[in-house]
Amino acid sequence: MTKTPRAGGPPSGPANDEVAVRLIGASLRRGGREILRDLDLVVPRGRITAVMGPSGTGKTSLLSLVSGELAPSKGQVFVEGQDINTLDRRRLYALRRRMGMLFQEGALFTDLSVFDNVAFPLREHTRLPEALVRVIVLLKLEAVGLRGAADLYPSELSGGMARRAALARAVVMDPAVVLYDEPLTGLDPISMGVILRLIRDLNHTLGLTSVVVSHDVQEMLSVADHFYVLADGRLIAQGDRESLRAQAAASPWVRQFLEGEADGPVPFHYPARPLWDDLLGGEAA
Repeated sequence: MTKTPRAGGPPSGPANDEVAVRLIGASLRRGGREILRDLDLVVPRGRITAVMGPSGTGKTSLLSLVSGELAPSKGQVFVEGQDINTLDRRRLYALRRRMGMLFQEGALFTDLSVFDNVAFPLREHTRLPEALVRVIVLLKLEAVGLRGAADLYPSELSGGMARRAALARAVVMDPAVVLYDEPLTGLDPISMGVILRLIRDLNHTLGLTSVVVSHDVQEMLSVADHFYVLADGRLIAQGDRESLRAQAAASPWVRQFLEGEADGPVPFHYPARPLWDDLLGGEAA
């Protein structure tokens, strides 16, 4: 495996009251394989932070650490000032209620209408009267442009509409932090633009903190405030748009990912013995 460089040092980051999520030396090992290594990462409160990198580099696993679904093999993960892996089940459950999640495929309940999908967290986690649930759900659906689709079922929605319905469900509890796992995957350009606008607008109007995992470079550059780039489970770059471009000029790893180069530190060719040896015949090594 080719060794990847590590972005220099822990981020100084904003003051604690301005930080929504912080990872300190966090690593994740599963099945004997180290997926994430020594991550130092800060997510500023009220901003959109993009975590980018090639497929299979640990981006979704990072979200699992933040949500408490997985525990780091070493290091610490803080969300809203709480060390998430020291919480008992009751306190972790309470913290998760303050987090929204938009899954890669939307993950709507197929046997529930759009309205009931969005209402589900309210009915599950609160004792609000149904009249108030109706008002909240309709307001969230209005925010994503789907109030008119409230009675439709997931099978009747386009991919972009399903993603918007899932986004309404993710924010229906007015979370402090929203985690997005590849929110643009499989969308056409119009639907992609709609989701990007909603991420930006909802983050601003609802005062959210958003962590967006994606490999869509240009789209993330258009919407996020701060960026982290992962490769081989390590941070190789971080900063705002301008500093990211400056790091691309100095780092072939960052440049290859941002510019979509086919060959580079991540090689085009899978490791193999010399071509001439294969052409001459003989058993493969």
